[in-house]
Amino acid sequence: MGAMNASFCIVVFFVQKSVEVMKKSLVVTFVLTFTFLPAFPVGAHFGMLIPSDSMIMPADDRNVHLTLSFSHPFDRQGMPMGRPKSISVSTGEKRIDLHNHLKATQVMNNAAWTIDFPVNRPGVYHFTMEPQPYWEPAENSFIIHYTKTVVAAFGDEESWDTELGLKTEIIPLSRPFGLYAGNLFQAMVKLDGKPAPHARVEIEYYNRDGRARAKTDFMVTQTVKADANGIFAYSPPVSGWWGFAALNIADFKLKHEGMEKDVELGAVIWVLFHDWETK
Repeated sequence: MGAMNASFCIVVFFVQKSVEVMKKSLVVTFVLTFTFLPAFPVGAHFGMLIPSDSMIMPADDRNVHLTLSFSHPFDRQGMPMGRPKSISVSTGEKRIDLHNHLKATQVMNNAAWTIDFPVNRPGVYHFTMEPQPYWEPAENSFIIHYTKTVVAAFGDEESWDTELGLKTEIIPLSRPFGLYAGNLFQAMVKLDGKPAPHARVEIEYYNRDGRARAKTDFMVTQTVKADANGIFAYSPPVSGWWGFAALNIADFKLKHEGMEKDVELGAVIWVLFHDWETK
């Protein structure tokens, strides 16, 4: 009888252990399943360089107010932006360094910067910004967005397609001001001065007042690919500021906590599209 009891206890012990192992296996399976489920799309990162206007007319305020930030523009989620590495304006053969004129501010509850620039003569003004590298833990990489926007003043529209020699750059093939919503915007992506074939271009609307709604998460960021010559095109459906970010991986790495990490290089341009007006 004692032998039978001992055998019974051994059986019960092994059954209990088997149940415990099964429970642990189920927990591990559950955790792994949810860990590796594909994530829903989220808003893209954008360097942002937004002027108070893209066209200055004689009756307008001649002071261009620019806001520099790093954000998810559609979702209106900001990231802290350190003091930019460089900020300048180019017109014709002239380039003016604006770095000493930066003023700290807040955009989307995060650190950002502003500049006021007086426009006193006709011209096409190319504003460009190079930020400090931004470490993005979710992507395990750094992000550097070379960002620009173009402002035309007093009827001058020459040299709107000027190449500025940035590390990576979007060169407009459509005039980047005086555009209607629905106009086709075309541009070429360049990396190290050469066309970047098949570059991925992410496009987002600056949802400044928060009124725009995306039907699904897939519709927050629009995505197109450049062709073999680095050329892409997109037609924004509504008026407002639209950002175009052409993305490539840098041919160099930066260190984070002693380890070398990839660097995402973004060529960004911000373009304002207008509503069609009638009398």
